[in-house]
Order: sequence, then C-alpha cells, then structure tokens
Amino acid sequence: MEPPDQSVVENLLEHLRAAAGLLDTAALRQDVLRLCDRLTHPTRIAVFGPFNYGKSTLLNALLGERALPIDLIPTTGAAIAVRYGTELKTRIQLSNGTEIQETGTEVLKRFAILDDNRRMRDDVTAVEVFCPHPFLQTGVELLDLPGTNDREAQDALVRDQLLTADLVVQVLDGRKLMTLGERENLRDWLLDRGIETVVFVVNFLNLMEPDDQQQVSRRMRFVAESFRSKLPAGISNLYRVDALPALRARLKGDITAAQTAGLPAFETALQAIAHFHQEQPLQTRLPRLLAIAPLVQQALRCQIEAITTAINTQSSTSQTLSQKTQIKQKAQKLIKQGFYNSLSALRDWLALPNLLNQYQLGATTALQQFEFKDWEATVLKPDWTAQRRAVMEWVYRACDFFEQPRPADLWFAFPEEPEVILPDSKFNSSTPKQRDVAPVAIATGLGWVLGGPIGAAVFGGASYLINQTNQTNQINQTDANQPQSNPSASVEDYTAQIHQLYENAAKDYLSRFSSLALTALQQYEATANSVIEKAIALESPVPPDSHQRHQLSLLQVTLDNLNQTLLLLAP
Repeated sequence: MEPPDQSVVENLLEHLRAAAGLLDTAALRQDVLRLCDRLTHPTRIAVFGPFNYGKSTLLNALLGERALPIDLIPTTGAAIAVRYGTELKTRIQLSNGTEIQETGTEVLKRFAILDDNRRMRDDVTAVEVFCPHPFLQTGVELLDLPGTNDREAQDALVRDQLLTADLVVQVLDGRKLMTLGERENLRDWLLDRGIETVVFVVNFLNLMEPDDQQQVSRRMRFVAESFRSKLPAGISNLYRVDALPALRARLKGDITAAQTAGLPAFETALQAIAHFHQEQPLQTRLPRLLAIAPLVQQALRCQIEAITTAINTQSSTSQTLSQKTQIKQKAQKLIKQGFYNSLSALRDWLALPNLLNQYQLGATTALQQFEFKDWEATVLKPDWTAQRRAVMEWVYRACDFFEQPRPADLWFAFPEEPEVILPDSKFNSSTPKQRDVAPVAIATGLGWVLGGPIGAAVFGGASYLINQTNQTNQINQTDANQPQSNPSASVEDYTAQIHQLYENAAKDYLSRFSSLALTALQQYEATANSVIEKAIALESPVPPDSHQRHQLSLLQVTLDNLNQTLLLLAP
C-alpha cells in the first residue's frame, strides 16, 4: 500500500483536534488528543500485563540494571516512562506543581509504588526515569505500566497509556497462558481501538517441567497464529523470555545464560520494530487514528441530532439560560465572599505580632536545640500549607466552575535559616560545669553571620562580657582581699543574654517570613481577582437559539471536513 500524502494526514490531525474540542464525551476527547499528540513523539514501547507477571523485571533485563522497582508483591503503581539520559536519574511531577529530581531510582519506592492498601498515589502526575542505554538513545522510550488485575483506577490508567504506545508488549505467564481476562483486554483495550502492533512475551517457562514446556510451546504458537500483529516482515509476534534469569545473566555479563533465557532474540525484535517505526511512523500510528475516527464521526452526529431536536422543539431554552446565569452569579458571589474571607484570615495569620505570639517560642527553642530545620518542616510549613490551601481552594472552585485555567499556586521561597554566633565568655575556660552552661557557638543554618539585629546583639553581648572581664581583672590586681562578684550571677547574665540572641534570631526569621508571604499573597490576589472576574464577565447573555445554532454549525462543518479527509485516506 502506498503511504498516504503527508498533507492529508496533517489535515486529519487538524480536523480530529477540532472535533475533540467539540465532543461532550471526555473519555473519547482525551483518547483523540493523546493519539494526535503522539504522532510526532519518540517511539514508545509499553509493557502491559497483570501484576506479578514480571513486567518490571523484563524491562530491567533490557536495560541491564535494576532501574525499576521489583519485588515479590505487586509494586508498580504509576506509569513509568524510561527515556535516554547521560546518567541514571528520576524525575517526578506532583499535582501541586512540585518537581522532584534525584540521581538513581530509589525515589521510585516513595512515589511510584502502591501504598499499604494497594492503591496508586493520587498526587503523582508523571514519573520519568532517564537511563544511559544505547537503545533509548536511538529515540525510543519504554513504558512500565501497573498491573491490570487489581483495581479499576489502575486499569483506567493502563488503558489510557496503551493508546499512546507504538508497540505493546503483552507479558503472559506460561503457567496460565492467555486467561479469559487477558483475551478480553486484548479485544477491548487493543484490537477495538486500532492497536495491532503487539508482541507477546511468555515468562516463567523456566519454572515448568520439560513436558509442560512443550505443551505451552504448542499453545504459544496457536496464540501467535490467532492474532495477526501488524509488524515488519520477518518479525515474530511471540517470544519466550524468562525475565528473572535474563536479568541475572545481564547483570553478570553472562551472554550464554542470557541467550538461554531468550533475551537477545527479543531485543533484536524490538530494535527492528523501532527502526521500522522510525522510518515509517505513519504505518503504525495512522491506523489508530483511522480506527478512532468513526467513533468521533458517530459522536458528532449524535450531538448534531440532539441540538437539532432542541431547536426544533423550541423548548424553554431561554429560561434555562437565565437560570444558568443566575446560578453562576450566585456562585460568583459565594466564591468572592469565601475568597476574601480566606484572604483576611491569612493576612491576620501572617501579621507579625500573631506570628510571634504563635511561633517565636517554638522557633527559639528549636534554634537552641539544633532542631530548627525539623521545626520548620513539621510546624511552620504544614501550617503555611494549610493556610494558603484555604485561599487557593476558592480560586480552584472558580476555575473549575467557570472552566478557566488555574493560575500558578500561591508560593514563595522560605527565608534562609538563621545562624547565631554566640559571644565568647570567661566561662568557656572555667570549670567543666560552667563550660556546659555557656557553649562557644551554635550554628543552625546558613544565612546569618553577624548581620542585622542579631549581629548587633552579638557585638553588644561581646562588649558586655569583655568589659566585665576587664573589671574583674582590675579588682584582682588592686585588692585581693576585696569581695569578688557573684559567679552564679554572671552565669545567669550570660545565659539570659544567649537566650535573648535566640529570641531575636527567631523574631527576625518570622519577620522575613511575614514580609515575603504577604508580598506573594498580594501578587496572588491580583491574579486570582482577574480569574474570578473574567470568568463571570464572559457569561454575557445570548439569545437561546443563537448559541445552539452556532454550535450546530461548528459541529456540522467539523463533521463534513472530517468526512472529506477520511475519504481521501480510504484504501
């Protein structure tokens, strides 16, 4: 078959994207956009199958190292994209905008595995592993997917990600080859969605008796013949790979053992498929667009029929629109009131007197006990997160209700931790008991080195102690029989002075925290106000039939354009 004209394919992409913007079915809209976006991306190979089938172990064997978490119990709880990088490292995106980057892959154990209830984390939006493997350097990325035999949320994630794959590697367990659930997934998740570039890998044959292996081998051939994968000529769609022995052989550099485990043959097939796809990407990606296009056509027709019926029956569209506008106006009033109330509460919380009253004692104690970092992480930051969340929630509601994009979250960088340099004292060279009372110096972080009010306090304290020492020496020189100053009183003065230094350091830190937070809050307020006001301003009343007729026209034009382009691509 002659390859399609590039301009026709580009028109198809344009019309499908336009249709997706009009579809009222969220799942279909997302599928269309994923397919369109993937058409120009690197070759993606997704590994798919139930839990405990050795998917992550198989990928580790391909990579030649333990990059992905593997265990005796189900672990993978996120879609992990493995891409090329000059060193092994991990990047994780969270739903709150936080990005975590660490060398190696240990961080996957915190963010990409199932929790104690075997559930995926709901705050992780993307997980990427970068690995210096030559195969990845050719423009290939591997996708490790969660198992499919556990929870609905994991199945939904796998189903969505499969649509973005150029090649699907379905891992099978030789001890229970092609179960009913696997056959249903093969039909519903792959074949019915135009995904026909599939390779089967049978694992665990090494755990079976030779006679049983022969029976499974015959069944494997039946599976391969019954499913006609669209692969390059001469490439089989079925391989035996004993994943764990293959990984061990690769880690030891044992080529013979790797050959026995079936890894080289499978690697060669993947490389050939990836090379073919990179030379002719439309051969694998265009059929999926053509498979989903009829679903889009049908959805557009249904929406056209629904709108046409509404216009023809002349139902109470005007009254409905009026009620909708009233609801949005009430929603605006409630959102504004809640937003400004939360702003006022946050400003009160950030007022320096209130911060000092609530946190100065704790910060002072944490500085003295070398625990300022922990105090900041477990007390101040959680309280700040809760306070700012109360403000942002109202903005989120406005964005969701009025279908507006969310602005950047309220955020600022916390001040640097204070450093307190303690003045030297005569007690440092006195008895061991006195040395315990007055240590020489305590550093709790970077940032303060004899500057600002703390520096002044340090210099003042040093001068006081020096003067006191000079006076003591003079007394000792003039009259040895004269009464001496009370040592315990001097210790108390020094201790009180040191405590004051820590109090001043805590006060200054909270003052800087208050200033930075209030500045960030002022900027966020301006952005949030524009979002809320804009959302309501866009809701201008329109004649009931006018909007429907305009929508009907858009749907019809989009459907016609899509129909014409598909005719040009018809065989």
